[in-house]
Amino acid sequence: MSSGDESGDEKKAKGPVDNAWAMKIPEFKKQDNPHGVVEESSFATLFPRYREKYLREAWPLVQKTLSEYNLKAELDVVEGSMTVKTTRQTWDPYIIVKARDMIKLMARSVPYEQAIKVLLDDVGADIIKVGNMVRNRDRFVRRRQRIIGPNGATLKAIELLTNCYVLVQGNTVAAVGPYKGLQQVHRIVEDTMKNIHPIYHVKTLMIKRELAKDPKLKDENWERFLPKFTHKNLSKRKEPKKKKIKKPYTPFPPPMPESKVDKELASGEYFMKEADRKAKKYLEKKEKQIVAAKAREEKRNASFIPPAESPDSSSKAKQDESTNKEVDVEKLKKKVKRLQNKMKKRQTTTSS
Repeated sequence: MSSGDESGDEKKAKGPVDNAWAMKIPEFKKQDNPHGVVEESSFATLFPRYREKYLREAWPLVQKTLSEYNLKAELDVVEGSMTVKTTRQTWDPYIIVKARDMIKLMARSVPYEQAIKVLLDDVGADIIKVGNMVRNRDRFVRRRQRIIGPNGATLKAIELLTNCYVLVQGNTVAAVGPYKGLQQVHRIVEDTMKNIHPIYHVKTLMIKRELAKDPKLKDENWERFLPKFTHKNLSKRKEPKKKKIKKPYTPFPPPMPESKVDKELASGEYFMKEADRKAKKYLEKKEKQIVAAKAREEKRNASFIPPAESPDSSSKAKQDESTNKEVDVEKLKKKVKRLQNKMKKRQTTTSS
């Protein structure tokens, strides 16, 4: 039974795997490499001056942790560097690379408690350089701040969804955690510096986590559930008032401009005498002065010219004239006499 089970396990291991991230990496033990490493290796990294005080305090802990893997650690305060070395007793050949990542993280302000997690097999580290992604300094600061969010809320959400420790420091973003989470953090940081807000990725990760719990939707395509980011070019580039129209390309150079002598030859002035040339210039100047004097005179007299009458006022005057012509004088006299007679009769009646 036991031999059959073992052969079944071997067949399962050799076959295709549905989810590679779910596979457990077998732990590398001392028994796997009892003879140790053949050559000694070392890595060194520089650290900024402001990290010197913290590194002095934490260095005994670093040496103690690395001694468990038979590694040596040196701190050079004068040169400002940290060095890790293998020894003859080092049995894990890859631990020196992990130790290099650890000192790099500590140089980038990652605390010792988080940096030592890199030494585990299923944990990795990623230092993303974001300084050269955006040229404008103000824009770079604003986009870097989006990763942190208000009161560090966005950064905390990214850490919870990716199971990684993320630290934004200067021109770099340091991340420590499982390899799948590091991929997600790297994508979020790069897209944020490309002006895609991290909230889109946070929503996507939250939806994916909920969909993974549902066994019905486990093997289906999740594209229809995920949010889609669309670029909105709200501010258009200002176009110049005067647009330069490009002339069609010709391999020939432009024609040479005419010189003063060429112009005189074309007009015939070149063959004239000096006195005639001067007389011609004087006449041209005099003509220009006469034209300018006329324009000035017209401008002066413009204020004394009466405005033109509107057609409405002329029609009203014509109507008044027509009414005067139509009045009959004889009829008007008779009307007045009648009114006078009536007034006399009224007065006599009142007196009697």
